[in-house]
This record gives sequence, structure tokens and C-alpha cells, in this order.
Amino acid sequence: MKLVLSIFTVIFVTGCSVVGQNDVETAPYTLLKSDDTQKIEVRNYASIVLVSTSMSGGIGNSAFRKLFSYITGENEGANKIAMTAPVIMDDKNEVQKGAEISMTAPVFMNDRAGNSVMSFVMPNNFTLATTPKPTNPNVYVSEMKDYKVVAIQFSGTLSDSNVEKHTDLLANWMDKNGYVAISQPVKAGYNGPLTLPMWRRNEVLIEVR
Repeated sequence: MKLVLSIFTVIFVTGCSVVGQNDVETAPYTLLKSDDTQKIEVRNYASIVLVSTSMSGGIGNSAFRKLFSYITGENEGANKIAMTAPVIMDDKNEVQKGAEISMTAPVFMNDRAGNSVMSFVMPNNFTLATTPKPTNPNVYVSEMKDYKVVAIQFSGTLSDSNVEKHTDLLANWMDKNGYVAISQPVKAGYNGPLTLPMWRRNEVLIEVR
């Protein structure tokens, strides 16, 4: 539970409430198909710029701290980046002074075997070329283009049992609707730790062709 709370601290401090409302920019996408009954969507993200780091050994708190440090100043050319949203950081986790970058929801967690990765989505006005290079060698920038996924939305927590349940629902829907998975499921969270579980927005996404 502590890991889940830590992962979403940055979203909480940039503006959220106990009923799931927040002011965090959401990564834009084109809606290709929807099933409102099961809260499933087929989406295409034209371009997503990610700042990522490894969660090797399942150490999510360490990965979160590295990414949080990046968006609050640990990047090259930081003085050229205007701050676009308030980001609050605990004094116990000081980072080098620099311009702060607002983050975009969701936070992605990819649990690929042997290479678990946590990623923050950069604001929509950032491109691969304009996203500042991290000063931490364990943090890297990448871009996904024409990222077509099937996503299922659900409330509650991102517990293993809840994720597994909705991954199975998503896989069954894909089989019935002729979609073929080309990636492992990716978890995504949108809300802060004080958001009541019933109001949280969580998702499982699977890339398809």
C-alpha cells in the first residue's frame, strides 16, 4: 500500500480531491471505439513522450523518486523550461535547483519480466527533441508514436487482484472483438493517495494491432 501511495504523490500535489477531481493534464488520444457498459476503449495516442526508469527488483519507491527529481529540476537546460503547474516536494527529498516540469496523467507501470519500468508522461507541448535530457543516467526519455491500445477503466486500488481481474475482462473483450495483443498489459493511475478508492481512475492498457 505504501508503494501505491508514493507513486501517486506527485499527482496529488498537483491538484486532486477526495472525489477524484484534479487539474493534471491528461495525455490526449483519438477514440476509435468504446464499450461504455464495460468501460473499455480502443484508443490511438499519436505521440507520447515518456520519461522512464527501471523498477528492477520491484523497488517502485526508488523509481518514483528518480522521476520526481527529474520533473522538479534534475534535467539539462532546466532554466529554459517554464513551470506550467505547481509541484510540491518534501524538504527531505531536495533536488538541484532548476525549472520544474508539470507532469501529465497517467503514471504508467510496465511489469515486463526482468525489466519493470515506471514512466511519467510529459505534457503535450513537449516533443522528443524539446524534452530536456535527464542528468541522472538511470532516467531516459523515449517516444511512442501511433500507440494503439485497448484500455479498461476501473475504480478501487491498483492491487494485484484488481489488476488481474480487469486484465482478464479486457482480454476476453479483445478476443470477442478481434483484437490481437502485441504487448503485455500496462497499469496506469490518475489520482492521488487521498482520493477515495471508489472515485479513483485506474486503467489496464494492452497494445494491439
